[in-house]
Amino acid sequence: MMHTKQHTIKKAVTVSGVGLHTGVKCNMTFVPARIGHGYKFQRIDLPEQPTIDADADNVVDISRGTTIEQSGARVHTVEHTLAALVGLQIDNVLIQLDGPEPPIMDGSSIEFIKALANVGLEEQEAPRNFLELSEGVFYKEESKQIELGALPLNDYRLTVMVDYNSSVLGSQHASLNDISMFSEEIASCRTFCFLHELEMLHKNNLIKGGALNNAIVIVDRVVSEDELTHLAKIFNTKKVEVKKEGILDNIELRYANEPARHKLLDLVGDLALVGRPLKAQILAARPGHAANVAFAKRIKAYARKYKEQIPQYDPTATPILDINQISKILPHSYPFRLIDKIIHLDKNSVVGIKNVTINEPFFQGHFPGNPVMPGVLQIEAMAQTGGILLLNTVDVPQDYWTYFVGIEHCRFRKMVIPGDTLVFHCELSGEIKRGIAKMVGKAYVAGKLVCEATMLASLIKKEVQ
Repeated sequence: MMHTKQHTIKKAVTVSGVGLHTGVKCNMTFVPARIGHGYKFQRIDLPEQPTIDADADNVVDISRGTTIEQSGARVHTVEHTLAALVGLQIDNVLIQLDGPEPPIMDGSSIEFIKALANVGLEEQEAPRNFLELSEGVFYKEESKQIELGALPLNDYRLTVMVDYNSSVLGSQHASLNDISMFSEEIASCRTFCFLHELEMLHKNNLIKGGALNNAIVIVDRVVSEDELTHLAKIFNTKKVEVKKEGILDNIELRYANEPARHKLLDLVGDLALVGRPLKAQILAARPGHAANVAFAKRIKAYARKYKEQIPQYDPTATPILDINQISKILPHSYPFRLIDKIIHLDKNSVVGIKNVTINEPFFQGHFPGNPVMPGVLQIEAMAQTGGILLLNTVDVPQDYWTYFVGIEHCRFRKMVIPGDTLVFHCELSGEIKRGIAKMVGKAYVAGKLVCEATMLASLIKKEVQ
């Protein structure tokens, strides 16, 4: 069963080991995070300890794993870590590393699952920000016979098919029909490669942390004793053997279709880079990191297009932030606290609600006898909504001020009067640079556009008293 509310972990927990490709020892700590935080990595070994959003737009390398980079900081091979978080339905966590790559552990996600499950999950008082589909989203590479599709479904299920034209591996399928079964059915499935790939990977300075106990090596050809001796030297072991079924050394497969299950694990991790929990039926033929990330970007593009539609407001639904939570984030007070609810919030967009009543103080002096909400206050309410979005990009919103510093292309389309419910939608139009954000804001009443503007805002850290 899928969680309906957001979750984090009850306390921090650390796992340690070497990275698969860099070979660098790393301590990786999962830290509880606030509502709407999502997944962020933090390189605590670098000056200023920069954070990297787990986002498909931050992917810079997919050669043998998924590498993300932001503000000059890079984290390699993030997919196994992200898969564990998705599999446990954890929404908000900060992942701190003192090295460039998460530990490979045994080549699967199971050790991350165990560590996270050991500290326990904590339910948060906000609904999950699901990305739901109203139509299919597809990606195809005909030359490689790669096909991935996402179909509308009120659940999250995945099916994967792999076919490597190998007499040893053959064609395999794997399915996950319930995301809550990830830990039991998928998490322990290890990464794999073919014997003929090992030399190439070694020559390209990859798999520096690779060992025969953290990967399955598929042997699909006759191997000489000299080559086995050479492989033993690469992996710093006394002897390498080939089992009859074509698996290098003495590793026992955990499932007959373990390679296909691991491809499903990778897909779960890579699709976490969409940035929101998915509700969809995922079908994938011959997936890989490059195709997975391209597919994630296509789903993100669909989400952006979908968000361009008029936001729908259900007054019976639990808000992301209620008035009490908003009051703790925004410094405004009466009569300038103009937002009643936040019903959607992610790292790029926000939707806020303002209920207009005749008791608003400005109606006493603004067109007495013909109450119309001043346009400047509509823009102020829009700016406050955007301020929530901007403050969501920092770990401690209470430590920052947001200032409204510019406005462009402002238009008022329709009068707003008592009894109206304003629905504000603000979306970042580019990367936040040096604390300056540009966002496009629109306000609707009963599905009709009433005002719009492009706003500039500044995010400034409060001085320590």
